[in-house]
Amino acid sequence: MINLTINLNAKLQPMHRHDLEDVLQETLEKLDFKAEAVGGGTSQQPNGEIASCDIELSISDDSDDNINQIIGIMEAMLAPVGSKLIIYPEDENSEAKTIPFGKHEGLGLYLSNELEDDVYKNGDVNYIYQEIERLLGNFKTGQIASYWEGEETSLYLYGESFDEMHNRIKPLLNEYPLCEKCRVVRIA
Repeated sequence: MINLTINLNAKLQPMHRHDLEDVLQETLEKLDFKAEAVGGGTSQQPNGEIASCDIELSISDDSDDNINQIIGIMEAMLAPVGSKLIIYPEDENSEAKTIPFGKHEGLGLYLSNELEDDVYKNGDVNYIYQEIERLLGNFKTGQIASYWEGEETSLYLYGESFDEMHNRIKPLLNEYPLCEKCRVVRIA
């Protein structure tokens, strides 16, 4: 068996990465693909925010067709720009091969922790989450893939276009008090 690492340039909490692993495994099984998701991991920045995540695969054949099929499956699910697939050789003395891939763009919405107490008391992050999902409409346009509660509350959106996602959620950002002073950052 040959070991691969799918390094996703995605800010996914471990539970969301695990959900993606499960969907990948189900897809591989439906395609009768000789591969198995055998684990994964999450990298964090010094402040605790997620930096990226890995899905570990074991496959029986690392032919170009199989590698391209795995990349295609990931790009149909979630593969932000800046992701890469690492193929580890069976011979320990050989170099690993890295293949860059990814097509989704990412938008990080960072809600301010410097608002008046009344804004937090009367606001609801769940409303923001639901409204963003409604405004984006479908997976192609974008979706919230994960979130983080640390120094700030952050929502991580991935879709075809950062600009399209940003344009669609701007009315919410401009009108909802809990979005005041928020930051919008390109994350992929």
